[in-house]
Amino acid sequence: MVSTHVPRLVIAAPSSGSGKTTVATGLMRVFADAGLAVSPHKVGPDYIDPGYHALATGRPGRNLDAYLCGPERIAPLFLHGAAGCDLAVVEGVMGLYDGASGQGELASTAHVAKLLKAPVVLVVDASSQSRSVAALVHGFASWDPEVRIGGVILNKVGSDRHEALLREALEESGVPVLGAVRRAGQVHTPSRHLGLVPVAERRADAVDAVAAQAAQIREGCDLEALLTLARTAPPLEGPAWEPAESGCGQSFRWGGTGGHNPTTGPHPNRPPVVAVAGGPAFTFAYAEHTELLTAAGAEVVPFDPLRDEQLPAETAGIVIGGGFPEVYAPELSANEPLRKAVAAFAASGGTVAAECAGLLYLCRSLDGKPMCDVLPADARMSERLTLGYREAVAIGDNVLAPAGARLRGHEFHRTVVEPGAGATPAWGMTHPERRVEGFVQGGVHASYLHVHWAGAPGTAARFVAGLR
Repeated sequence: MVSTHVPRLVIAAPSSGSGKTTVATGLMRVFADAGLAVSPHKVGPDYIDPGYHALATGRPGRNLDAYLCGPERIAPLFLHGAAGCDLAVVEGVMGLYDGASGQGELASTAHVAKLLKAPVVLVVDASSQSRSVAALVHGFASWDPEVRIGGVILNKVGSDRHEALLREALEESGVPVLGAVRRAGQVHTPSRHLGLVPVAERRADAVDAVAAQAAQIREGCDLEALLTLARTAPPLEGPAWEPAESGCGQSFRWGGTGGHNPTTGPHPNRPPVVAVAGGPAFTFAYAEHTELLTAAGAEVVPFDPLRDEQLPAETAGIVIGGGFPEVYAPELSANEPLRKAVAAFAASGGTVAAECAGLLYLCRSLDGKPMCDVLPADARMSERLTLGYREAVAIGDNVLAPAGARLRGHEFHRTVVEPGAGATPAWGMTHPERRVEGFVQGGVHASYLHVHWAGAPGTAARFVAGLR
């Protein structure tokens, strides 16, 4: 049995808004600045925080979601991302014990910490309390004996006197204080309708924010004690996750057909090109998707729908993930050459996988602005937030899944597509509500559902094998 030791910490909190992202990102940057190779991770399906983690460490931010990928894949995915690193920092989600609705601890920060056998550092918003902090920490530390809370970082501390009162109270809890971080407005990261503004949309300001977070952590935390705690994590047993061994390595053999372009025809002796949308409007992507596509035999080439007027040369397939096209609707609409290129590709029978933001981009219009007109639907912003885990079944054969395939996904949007499903829907939702959703037409699969392909083995292989 393979045994791997990676020093690691899980940064958790009693509730959202306590400062997990500030502390986790700051710690990542401080330890990276000290010369350590730091592996950044995020519990749950969130796409935005990993962008800040990547900025802090210079490595891809990776998600650890026990609902989307299954508990059995959490440690292997962690080991894959942390290979060769000196330290791993895992930012939690919501409150420490908050998981998938109605399913106990599943996908909670506590659940992932137990799967990783990692010590937890509890970040507490101390702005409106003093001695009560000891009761709060005691409750979280004693709730589940399998969760090891190795220390507390006090956040939003108001003064030296406030800090002294908090430390005195926590002496009775038996949980050491590993840091006291003062209130500081300069580390604020702006938010909007779906959370933090992604790094790609505010690159220079994001660099400054991460640097400010690091300075705050460097000043207020016992870095040596935190590193010592991380090194107490025991070795993890079992192999790391490998894309080539995840239902894709043997499924596709390029060579006889190669990449395809509707205008130039097939090109032998080259892997098929999969064009993956990126740029400020399409920032939601899991790092493993590119790795799985590559392992399945594709050449992944990024393109930016805001700026590029043509698809990459010899494009054989298109992947358009999530993001904020609603913020950039005028600019996306103004890039008429690319909209027409995408429409022509789809009309020719080209293979397209579009997810949430990608679904909106393929519609006739978004908030009245012309889009690609691939789908017989229109999209608009909505006041209602649609958020949560989903269970779904493929209604018919499509480019991502065979008919009847069951998987788990996640929805996260404030937009509405009308109609919500095509003549052939993409998915039949089975939990928490029953409905049909999305569009399958020709080689196009478009849906609101975010799917982590590492949790749906064979998805990337099926997509690549279906390229012409």
